[in-house]
Formats: sequence, C-alpha cells, structure tokens
Amino acid sequence: MNSSPSSSNSRSVPDQVLLRMLDLERIRAEKARRAQNKIANYFKDDGPFRRELYPKHIEHFAAGAEYNERLFMAANRVGKSDAGAYETTLHLTGEYPHWWVGKRFDHPIKAWAASDTNKTAREVVQEKLLGPLSAPGTGFIPAASIVHRTSKAGIAESVETIYTKHISGGTSSVMIKSYQEGRESFQGAAIDFAWLDETPGISIYAETLLRLLTTGGHVVVTMTPLLGLDELVLSFLPEGLPSL
Repeated sequence: MNSSPSSSNSRSVPDQVLLRMLDLERIRAEKARRAQNKIANYFKDDGPFRRELYPKHIEHFAAGAEYNERLFMAANRVGKSDAGAYETTLHLTGEYPHWWVGKRFDHPIKAWAASDTNKTAREVVQEKLLGPLSAPGTGFIPAASIVHRTSKAGIAESVETIYTKHISGGTSSVMIKSYQEGRESFQGAAIDFAWLDETPGISIYAETLLRLLTTGGHVVVTMTPLLGLDELVLSFLPEGLPSL
C-alpha cells in the first residue's frame, strides 16, 4: 500500500530559507535601530564600556556643575571628541542619563560646535554629531531627535546648523563652525553652549566667552596640545607654566 505524505515536524527547504531571511531582517533592523541611537551605548552602568572605566571623562562632565569653562586636554585617540559630542547632544535634547551630575539645561538651547579647519569641522565635529551625510542620525544625536539641518554654502558636504527636539517640547540648534572662518564669524550671537574641538586660539576663545555672557552659558574645549602650552592652555593651569 502506498503511504500518504506524512506531516513531518521538519520544515521544507523554502520554509527554512524564509525563516533565515526573516532572522536576517530582524538582525538588520536591530543594527539600524542601535546605529540611530548611538548615544545610548556610551557610559552605561555595566558591560565592557561601563563608565567606571572612564573616570576622567566622568570627572570632566561632573565639573560642569561648578565651572562654566572646562578644558579636556589629553592625548590623541582617547575619546576627547566623543566626550564633547556626547555632552553637546545631551544639552541639545535635554535627555540626561540618570547618573549625570554636571550642567543641565531645562530648555532648548543655541549651541556652537567648532574645530580648527573647515575639513575637521566637517569630518570630525559634524560627523560625530550627525553621522555621515549618507547615514544621518548615526552620530551622537539620535535620528529620532533630528528635526532639520541646513547646508553650509560653498563647502561641499558641510552642514551649517542641526536642529533637534528638546525634551521640553521646543527645538534646540547647533551651528557647526571653524576657526578658519576667523574671529569675526564668532561675533554677534548669544548662545548657551559651545564645544570647541582642538585649540581655538585665545582671540576666538575670548569671542566665544562674550557670546555666553548674557545667557550664563558654558564652554567646553577638547584638545591635544600639539602646539605646546599656549596662552589658552596656560589659563587653565592653576599655577601657570610649570617650572623646569
């Protein structure tokens, strides 16, 4: 007698392929979700990148509760720019982690984020905050927080201003600048926060401080002193130039 086809527990090859495709799609979706909320992976309570492994970063953030001028001076490739982009993003969105004891803004802010040249402003500061233009929202500013961005005239692939949602319901903004634009471009506006990546020079730093006077704002400098102990660096050393 011929037997009828059995209802086997094993799945057919097409079913297995479909399940594998669905698994891959879920993996891709999860990776995309994480990429668009990069900031959530930094300074966590536990895990291989838990914040207790970054005491200098945490000390720098905490100092904002007391000081409105801060310098994070360290070697290359230790996460200085990440620290600057991380804090800038917190202030733009108002979404602070539970452990944050540093400066807080309870309202939307106007900020600057600047670096030494147009190239580094685009390739470091802009990309840290926004991500590459081919994948906006994969930088420190979560994709869900980005409202709008404007392009900078005359500089290819450069963004001038990023607008973000603030937890209070308003809109914050961060303008990306470079010291190459000159001291004059740092005049005029009143801002709440400035992140200056790499040495700005004392004249640009002074102009930035003036922009913060009426708002009681804060400035953070993240830099490696490749040019030595200049006037700006010495101003942050409590006892001036160390004796030789």
